[in-house]
Amino acid sequence: MRIASPPPEGMTPDRAAKSIVDGPKVTPRLYTGNCLNVLEDMDDDSIHLVVTDPPYGLDGLDSDWKKGTGGKRGTGAVGGLPIGMKFDPNQGRQLQKFLDPINAHLFRVLKPGGFMLMFSAPRLVHRMTVSAEDAGFEIRDQYAWRFTKRAQFKAFSMDHFIRQQADMKERDKQDMIKYMNGRKTPQLRPQYEAIMCAQKPRTGTFLNNWLEHETGLIDAKQTLTGRAPSTVMTVEKPDKAKYNGHLTVKPVRLIEHLICLFSSQGQIVLDPFLGSGTTCVAARKAKRRSIGIDINRNYIQIAKRRIEEETT
Repeated sequence: MRIASPPPEGMTPDRAAKSIVDGPKVTPRLYTGNCLNVLEDMDDDSIHLVVTDPPYGLDGLDSDWKKGTGGKRGTGAVGGLPIGMKFDPNQGRQLQKFLDPINAHLFRVLKPGGFMLMFSAPRLVHRMTVSAEDAGFEIRDQYAWRFTKRAQFKAFSMDHFIRQQADMKERDKQDMIKYMNGRKTPQLRPQYEAIMCAQKPRTGTFLNNWLEHETGLIDAKQTLTGRAPSTVMTVEKPDKAKYNGHLTVKPVRLIEHLICLFSSQGQIVLDPFLGSGTTCVAARKAKRRSIGIDINRNYIQIAKRRIEEETT
């Protein structure tokens, strides 16, 4: 099996080196840079599985995907409003536009029959799905990562906005608050994220494709509950190390389950939006090789530390 090699020592891999190495490699390959640049230099039909969580709904990130600068995000998030009220339809359209060239490359580098599992906010998963389908993927299913703890109820009461009305008398404000009777913006307490399951078309039958590429079939023995794997996967949100400032860390247990379900030991798992490294941590635990890409240099450093601490 073949995997993209790291760039020369000391070189920031804005573009991945084209050289390759043979043989099983458990140590993840990490790249700092725009994933489009790295993907451009990856071989066709070289990846067995893609597991990723694109930056689809975080606000206050600049073009380098860094928090706190207040600049424009690559996915066109709406600025200037509380996060619970950012529902500009243009955000989804920009996300689809952002993903289109990336999904085209992911389609190219995946082996025939290879799967792509992409996390999404439920209200944006349709845009991710259309982008993947336009790239050539078959949409196999949609899963739900379910959690019950630390899920903030983000609906906003009208009381605050009424109190801010400068042209209303206090008695009128109180009457209006009473009339509204606690009505809030339409956001229920979130308890799941969507996971799109897409597949690159296989070569011939399922059996023929497996015999040629060892992709396209699942390991149905994998389970989170002791029962057959299902489309709803309940795993609580993880606790993070103090040094990990990433906002949307996924549970290693969940990602490891997905990796074991959709790939085999020794195969190559790719995450083009690595974040703080969960996919590579999980892949190493599952005895898979992995490639992780992130544009944020700080996240790559966090990922390196996590891989060392959580897999030794």
